[in-house]
Amino acid sequence: MQTVENKTFDEERALYGANGILVKNCRFDGPADGESALKEGRAVCVEGCYFNLRYPFWHVEGLKITDSQMTELCRAALWYSRNVAITDTKLHGIKALRECGEVRMRGCDIISPEFGWSVQGVDMQDCKAESEYFMMRSSRLQFQNVRLKGKYSFQYIEESAFDDCVLDTKDAFWHAKDVVIRNSVIKGEYLAWYSENITLENCKIIGTQPFCYCKRLKLVNCEMIDADLCFERSDVEATIATPVVSIKNPLSGRILVPKVGEIILDLPEAKGEVIVEKPCG
Repeated sequence: MQTVENKTFDEERALYGANGILVKNCRFDGPADGESALKEGRAVCVEGCYFNLRYPFWHVEGLKITDSQMTELCRAALWYSRNVAITDTKLHGIKALRECGEVRMRGCDIISPEFGWSVQGVDMQDCKAESEYFMMRSSRLQFQNVRLKGKYSFQYIEESAFDDCVLDTKDAFWHAKDVVIRNSVIKGEYLAWYSENITLENCKIIGTQPFCYCKRLKLVNCEMIDADLCFERSDVEATIATPVVSIKNPLSGRILVPKVGEIILDLPEAKGEVIVEKPCG
């Protein structure tokens, strides 16, 4: 493997098409303001590098990035790349990951609006992220111990699983399909509207008007905090461990809850059953 070490590159396509290369302790920055430094590369390893220029990793097959930094000026860093591993790296440019496949991330710091669109296969562990429209239209996500702060996250995702995550994000999981969330905290307004086949187990759900217009929604031993007008027009099977502010017009299924402030059933088609274990005082 060719090694490039302790260099600075600012020209256009500085290492274009590199095949079997280790780039170590290098900087991609400078007055020439060149783009696409490692575009079309194969078997590329990057260690301890600084990226301050646009589009460095487009169409790369077999990419490993460790202990590196992508600044706010490093826009759209990884697009159309496959078989990617990113460890202990800062991704701080907008649209940092798109249209990629088979991505493994560990210990990364993500500050990137519109991150992760149309990606197939992301295994993310021990990462933190700030983003808007995070992971939209992606599939086969496996998230563990991820801390997210943002808005409009995980919309239109499919075939995904989340474990031990903390997700502070409004309008999350809209139109999501075939998703399992376990042992996680989800805070935000209007959770999972129009979703299909979502299961939450041992989760804490915080915020107004969750789970409306859902199909095949399942909650197992979940807590719901400040949750009002829940389950409107949804097909739901739920076992809830905490009192709920209000439940409105579930279409079908059964909701088991210890206490509920108000049950609103003003639609003739709302046939969902609400079972209160302990009557309201």
